[in-house]
Amino acid sequence: MTRRFEGTVALVTGASSGIGHAAALELAREGASVAVVGRREDRLADLAAQISGAGGQALVVPADITDARVAAEAVARTVEGLGRLDTLVNNAGLMLLGPTPGADLNDWQRMIDINLMGLMYTTHAAVPHLVKAAADGPRQVADIVNISSLNGRNAFAMSAVYSATKFGVGGFSEALRQELTRQHVRVSVVEPGSVDTELRSHNPEFVQKLIAAGLGDIERLQGQDIADAIGWIVTRPRHVAVNELLVRPTEQV
Repeated sequence: MTRRFEGTVALVTGASSGIGHAAALELAREGASVAVVGRREDRLADLAAQISGAGGQALVVPADITDARVAAEAVARTVEGLGRLDTLVNNAGLMLLGPTPGADLNDWQRMIDINLMGLMYTTHAAVPHLVKAAADGPRQVADIVNISSLNGRNAFAMSAVYSATKFGVGGFSEALRQELTRQHVRVSVVEPGSVDTELRSHNPEFVQKLIAAGLGDIERLQGQDIADAIGWIVTRPRHVAVNELLVRPTEQV
């Protein structure tokens, strides 16, 4: 099989588990060297070893991207260590659900910091390198893939601020797409429905029970399903841009 990303570099945030972990492996399989970014260095090291063991190249970049300086350093380390940057997957996220009245404002701030500001900080630092890659790289195109959510197109009770952050991702992405499209930097939004990851485990038990009751016994998506979608988006020909992709479990209403 042709390794379509040979000679290119990808950076994946939130790579220590779930969608980010699967996306890093998918891009490595396509031939990209991958910078894996997250806060759990031990998990990142295990992922990098898995990529290296399969013949790929990975760079471990422990970072808390909610700090603008740290996010910029993560991008700089990627370019310094791997030589360039062609693909950015903004996957890091946090979902803390519950009633809006009486909510913990710290939870709101944490979601805004990682789901929205961390994504924007990393993108801000990456854009100059992506523009350069599109101009002189082997594929003549570069990609930003922002992982949003079904909650980024439909607001639901108990998810007011989470939805606000994901709607924000959509607005930021579309405006940025319009700014970069003539430079062949594509901006895409992936909106997963229910995925079997750690995301909901950060919530109190009563919230997890409500989520489980709402979903019933449907077969949920796996991280690899979204990694497949990311891989499909970024491997389109240079003249094809997939701007938005909603992926639900077949049985999810």
